Amino acid sequence: MMSNNNGGTLYLIPVPLGDDADAQLVLSPEAVNTVRRLTRFFVENPKSARAFLKRIAYPLSLQDAVLTPLDKDTRAEDMPKLLQPLLSGADAGLLSEAGCPAIADPGALLVRAAHEAGVGVRPLVGPSAILLALMASGLNGQRFAFQGYLPVDTARRAARIRLVEQRSRHEDSTQVFIETPYRNDALLAALIEHCAPDTLLCVATGLGEPGEAVVTRSIAGWRKFDWRPGKRPAVFLLLAPTVMKSSAVKNR
Repeated sequence: MMSNNNGGTLYLIPVPLGDDADAQLVLSPEAVNTVRRLTRFFVENPKSARAFLKRIAYPLSLQDAVLTPLDKDTRAEDMPKLLQPLLSGADAGLLSEAGCPAIADPGALLVRAAHEAGVGVRPLVGPSAILLALMASGLNGQRFAFQGYLPVDTARRAARIRLVEQRSRHEDSTQVFIETPYRNDALLAALIEHCAPDTLLCVATGLGEPGEAVVTRSIAGWRKFDWRPGKRPAVFLLLAPTVMKSSAVKNR
């Protein structure tokens, strides 16, 4: 973290991925100790934030903790007001619902505003479903891109899948995306339908929770495999063989 002359520090605090995870084992001692001394937090949902604070044995009364909502509806023009306590010298923490804040998370807007205002930003070590899925997938971890959510509309989703697969094939890069849990099975069905048989697909579900599953197969293999992620948080990762590799296979 670079030094700054503009007051407090914004700490980026990871949250365990599963509700049953022991936060004091999953998170680093530095992260836990930092949370315990802070009294001001930016959170997606105050209720789940209070539950997290209880899990780490937060030493203060929860009524003394200032929980400021910061979600997908928070606007860029709200940032100066949100940053005012930090500019006045107070430290604060940014909490995600699960995993690392500002990664597939609305908190990135606050972090950017903090940099623009000269407020110090310090990320703390913790779990990220995206990185855990990439680690466990067996796909290319040297080059990868996070695509966020694919379109919901059937035709637009099919077109995006073909575009993402093409990009993966030409760049030899793993393409990572997520979906609202109740649409997981529909997304998997679309991937199986529209991707080439030799494209590799990993689906990682329930990471950090009991019964987590990470499955990597070719699309041809998925077409024979009777398993679906269901309505659990999931990460999808796709890797298409490069044009060169595909040509080599054809010439054999």
